[in-house]
Amino acid sequence: MKFSKLMSCAFAGAFTLASQSAIAATELNMYYPIAVGGALTKVVDGIVDDFEAQNPDIKVNAIFSGNYDDTRVRALSALNSGEPAQLAVMFSIDVYDLIEQDLISPFDDLMQGDADKAWLADFYPALMENGQAEGKTWGIPFQRSTIVAYYNKDMFRAAGLDPEKPPTTWNELVEVSKKLTNDDTYGIMIPSTGYPYWMFQALAIQNGKKLMSDDGLTTYFDDPAVIDTLKFWKSLSQEHGVMPTGTVEWGTLRQAFLEGNTAMMWHSTGNLTAVKNAAKFDFGVAMLPGNVRLGSPTGGGNFYIFKDTSDEEKAASMKLIKFMTSPEQAARWSIATGYMGVSKGAYETEALQEYTAAFPPALVARNQLEHAVAEFSTYETARVREGLNNAIQFALTDQKTPEAALEEAQKSAKRLLRDYQ
Repeated sequence: MKFSKLMSCAFAGAFTLASQSAIAATELNMYYPIAVGGALTKVVDGIVDDFEAQNPDIKVNAIFSGNYDDTRVRALSALNSGEPAQLAVMFSIDVYDLIEQDLISPFDDLMQGDADKAWLADFYPALMENGQAEGKTWGIPFQRSTIVAYYNKDMFRAAGLDPEKPPTTWNELVEVSKKLTNDDTYGIMIPSTGYPYWMFQALAIQNGKKLMSDDGLTTYFDDPAVIDTLKFWKSLSQEHGVMPTGTVEWGTLRQAFLEGNTAMMWHSTGNLTAVKNAAKFDFGVAMLPGNVRLGSPTGGGNFYIFKDTSDEEKAASMKLIKFMTSPEQAARWSIATGYMGVSKGAYETEALQEYTAAFPPALVARNQLEHAVAEFSTYETARVREGLNNAIQFALTDQKTPEAALEEAQKSAKRLLRDYQ
């Protein structure tokens, strides 16, 4: 009898362990970046915890991997070394390279029924552009942005400027910046490290010229309008004296704005909540000013599912992505960070409606989508982008003329893209 009971208990214990193992049957490794600093990893961890609570059969290892470039390197290194990696949030502009390397699966192959089609259709079209290529959808928007103009309303008032009328044209930008510049403060800072191509793309769009073709095969760096764009950026420091000479650091610009070193800054909307929580002055957020037209590129990261992943893991990855991009979670992410709610449904949630009613600057990046274009992306994106980044910095630091720097970048891009044409 005692032996029978002992065996019964042992069997029950083994059954319990087996059941617990079965509950967490699918494990996902998800790499993701944070490009604007701050404790945003806690927000991601909170969303993942809520997902796991609702899906006890799926275990998610959310792996913070640095900035976008770091995350791409870490995720692809894991794949190359045989370590499991099922999904990642990476640059939306990585899509051509990821397709070319045959590393990701199109979401079209994973969609099931009308509910999935409705979920996909709710994302803003401007945010979907960088995730779609060759007639398929490869990336799903998550931490997405446009560039916005932050400005110190107190400094506007002190300079005799209307704090509710930020500059809307390049000419106004120069005029207003001159009134805001003094011995302690620059009128405007546009970052030229980190992601200089992104800021330059915004300026080029405003000057009426795209930097690349829609198929990712051609660049237009040596176009006269593009060269004039770089001359204008350089003129803000060297001719007008309203911006520091040389380069402006991406990583420290937010703090420079908060400390009053600049009255205006261009930066990602992903900084919005951090600025809101830290600013000890009245500040505003505006769309970027235009010249020929208004415009900003979209930016940020998309979800990708890696091809070398089991069907069970792909299904679990889809479930996680759909949860993290659902209207409720997209609204939560937007409020906590400043990134956009990536879908129309997010802005229809009670939470985001209440938040934006109380804090209208949270709508600026979303509203700017009307004037937005897809972020710069080509085949061989990393190397093409590096050439453009170098050209911008060479020109801003007086190492080369804008013409020479951009002509060199164009020749390099043409050489890199030749095999894809």
